[in-house]
Amino acid sequence: MSVIETGGIRVEKVVTSGTFSLDGGTWDVDNNVWIIGNDDECVVIDAAHQGEPILDAVGDRRLLAVLCTHAHDDHISAVGEVYDATQAPSYLHPADRELWDRVYDEVGPDRELADGDRIDVAGVTLEVLHTPGHAPGACCFYAPTLGVVLTGDTLFQGGPGATGRSFSDFPTIIESIKTRLLTLPPETVVLTGHGDSTTIGDEAPHLQEWLDRGH
Repeated sequence: MSVIETGGIRVEKVVTSGTFSLDGGTWDVDNNVWIIGNDDECVVIDAAHQGEPILDAVGDRRLLAVLCTHAHDDHISAVGEVYDATQAPSYLHPADRELWDRVYDEVGPDRELADGDRIDVAGVTLEVLHTPGHAPGACCFYAPTLGVVLTGDTLFQGGPGATGRSFSDFPTIIESIKTRLLTLPPETVVLTGHGDSTTIGDEAPHLQEWLDRGH
């Protein structure tokens, strides 16, 4: 399903299902996997749960990279399967390496993400925004020419991602959202790691509410 299509560039959404485990608990979750590209090449944002539906959506296109918004197990559990099929390198911020190692203890991500990096695909540039809080290495990917930002679990419709478990911090995620995301144009579409999309303009007025409730 194409969520956004402009000038031959498509942003497609694949929903996969599985579990998320941390701090001794396990929960059933549905994840949004995003694919950005054209008929020739693409990137995947968050290879979650099952590789097969992701690979089916990629099809015969050249997969340039798997970009990880963070390394919670539900977001990276299909990275290995996708790599085996495509040899596409995985990108992850190094601050999330400890979480990555809990899933892939014998092999690391292929490349490191850093704030300010630019990743090109099909004539579109994705800007890397380091947005810690939900996880230390959490990153968002902003495509200004498409008017979208892919936020993983940093910002959802209705507020910040969860910060009640290990490796997370509420003041840090608020600072990330306030300084890195709410400063984007209000019409920017927020493509999230779970659930429905939103816009920066729809979320920005609620910052004080999030601060008041503390999550």
